[in-house]
Amino acid sequence: MSPRALPARFENVEALEDFMTAPDAALVADLAAVPGDIMLLGVGGKMGPTLARLAKRAAPDRRIVGVARFSEAGLRESLAAAGIETIACDLLDRAAIEKLPKAPNVLFMAGRKFGASGDTPLTWAMNVLVPGYVAEAFRRSRIVAFSTGNVYPFVPVTGQGATEETEPLPPPNDYSYTCLGRERVFQYFSKLHGTPGRIYRLNYAIDMRYGVIHDICRKVRDGVEIDLAMGHVNVIWQGDANSVALRCLRHVTTPTTPINVSGPETISVRWVAEQCGRLLGKKPLFAGQESAAGWLTNTARMCAEFGYPSVPLMRMVEWTADWLGRDMPTLNKPTRYELRDGRF
Repeated sequence: MSPRALPARFENVEALEDFMTAPDAALVADLAAVPGDIMLLGVGGKMGPTLARLAKRAAPDRRIVGVARFSEAGLRESLAAAGIETIACDLLDRAAIEKLPKAPNVLFMAGRKFGASGDTPLTWAMNVLVPGYVAEAFRRSRIVAFSTGNVYPFVPVTGQGATEETEPLPPPNDYSYTCLGRERVFQYFSKLHGTPGRIYRLNYAIDMRYGVIHDICRKVRDGVEIDLAMGHVNVIWQGDANSVALRCLRHVTTPTTPINVSGPETISVRWVAEQCGRLLGKKPLFAGQESAAGWLTNTARMCAEFGYPSVPLMRMVEWTADWLGRDMPTLNKPTRYELRDGRF
């Protein structure tokens, strides 16, 4: 990814989002090589709004369409103000999906994670049935389908992480199984119809308002104990994660294939907490001990195709500590990265 000057801090949400949605030359070039409208299915999630704005800024003459139920007040209006067309649609309604304009480029971001164990039939419907509807309706499009590193088994923290060739073998929980089901459905229809695509296995995207570093740093600030059982993680700046998602439209395969998306480091939760504590003048509180294995991915393929992330780990820690130290706005959406059973 193209290097760029990094600010020392973000004065407010507007400055944060302006930086996060500024495209680099590589993204502009990749989208220029991929003609046609771009549709984001499930634009209402944590990443969707900034991803849509990034797409519009990278391809300002292109039609960018965001699709969601739009239950969050003001989201539809803010997207429209950025030049993004919006369509309200319940993706569980197959007929409604069939009526959507058939954009040549689709990013599928819909899914159910939090609360997945509370209503398992709905989780299976959202994560497995809906992908089938979409894969059939958009069989002539390029489809980048969001997935997760939770489809992998735990791997040793002393290793290099699970690669795309690692056999998915999730722990026994509905969320991981349905995410693997989503992948299998897109793979099936990609092979059946010759639909080009990529399966985008992400963990974890962060900005100052949410994410693993935010969760750790907030606990340090507030004097809350940090459970070390899930003692190692991977993270990536959300702006870099968004850029990779869009650039995948040029790097599709037929049939679709997975790509791990995260930062290149295996990160110690204890180390992040200690750095946040140093920056905030607080002493972290810890509980338990680090486990020998965790959900960790190897991103060598991503780095080979797209380059290293533009925002390094320490800068993300510094930004987050500064943001939380000033008590700036947060999304109040914990990642629950520390849950080892996947029951979100």
